[in-house]
Amino acid sequence: MLTNPMTSKRPVNLGINQGKLATCPATHNCVCSQAGDKAHYVAPFSAPGMTGKEIIARLASALYACEEAEVITQTDTYLHAECHSAWLGFVDDLEFFWSEEDNVCHVRSASRLGMSDLGKNRSRVEKLRTLLEGWGFCD
Repeated sequence: MLTNPMTSKRPVNLGINQGKLATCPATHNCVCSQAGDKAHYVAPFSAPGMTGKEIIARLASALYACEEAEVITQTDTYLHAECHSAWLGFVDDLEFFWSEEDNVCHVRSASRLGMSDLGKNRSRVEKLRTLLEGWGFCD
């Protein structure tokens, strides 16, 4: 895989801050379940009968099997992965956060560069949602 040096710098705003994932930039290359606008909003994940720890573990397994992804951080309630494009090595940051308070797993997927991702982040999130629900398979 080619590595693009412009995409290798990890953003400093990743992680959980006061129960929230980072907000999406104004560009059209990010989706988040905690976004306040329709363009960036994607529904959080829920899996009745599963604990947050189980959801995070299942999502990590799906990432290993289905994406050009590297899990950077994984705890019982949080997961951060870097997803690499096969072409030019662009990197997207994918985060999941189990909120006990909301009883859902919040998600954020964002490209590090560019103005548009041609729907890739939203598509990734929906593919992982399908896998989590047990209805889909990797491409």
